[in-house]
Amino acid sequence: MGQLKDRMDADLRLGGYSPTTRRIYLLYARLYAKHFMRSPAEMGEEEVRAYLLHLIEERKVARETVKQAKAALAFLYGVTLRRPVEVEHLPVMRKRRRLPVVLSGTEVSMLLDAIASPKYRAIMMALYAGGLRISEACMLRPENIDSKRMLIHICCGKGGRDRYTVLSRRLHDYLRGYYRMCRPTTWLFPGRTRAGHVSPEGARLVFYKAFATTGIKKKVTPHGLRHSFATHLLECGTDVTVLKAMLGHSSLRATEVYTHVSVEHIGRITSPLDLLGTKAAEVLG
Repeated sequence: MGQLKDRMDADLRLGGYSPTTRRIYLLYARLYAKHFMRSPAEMGEEEVRAYLLHLIEERKVARETVKQAKAALAFLYGVTLRRPVEVEHLPVMRKRRRLPVVLSGTEVSMLLDAIASPKYRAIMMALYAGGLRISEACMLRPENIDSKRMLIHICCGKGGRDRYTVLSRRLHDYLRGYYRMCRPTTWLFPGRTRAGHVSPEGARLVFYKAFATTGIKKKVTPHGLRHSFATHLLECGTDVTVLKAMLGHSSLRATEVYTHVSVEHIGRITSPLDLLGTKAAEVLG
């Protein structure tokens, strides 16, 4: 894409998009150009539609992948190329609400025990202890850990929003030991990315390797630890609006999906039948 890539990257930076979003948008723009072996400037609506159908019908990628590709091309044509007409009539994919896969407390312990590296174990603990996204955990700085108020300050989360979430005492104690051992400076979890922090891709690889050794049959990604955090807190009676703030959701609707997976919480509810008198039971003797 050459100069077009540079201009799109500049537009994304001017728009305040996060490094992760910039990387994803530029990736899909590049894959789109590679698919047709032509510059996006030479193409338009028909090619965009054909590429998205290719992803859906031939590549059979996940809906979230199609959504990201569509958003990237909408930005490319709507902002960088200043041709919004090419993408304004693309149909919106109907949402399919899937329940997240949740690990039990025992399964979370098994996973954490399977991770030998103190750094990566701390990252996975943060995902479960505070409901962080993996990119948020990888980009934590030492000053984001507020030991006095027992809070984690997440800077520039999804959508560029800052927020606070709970700092688990167990995570706090573990991080103290990790800090004394590793002495991190700029980043809490240093790594080989250009910025100097550990990469989310590297953390995912550690997660999958450790998960494979646990024998757990569920299909779970690192994001499943965030799902488990939310579900387990709901089961303990945490208010859904408080949970929304800790997760950094822009809409309560996104948080309410966890009310459908809180099986233990539902199991503690008394059925209205059990609140009736004994007459109905007496009929059956």
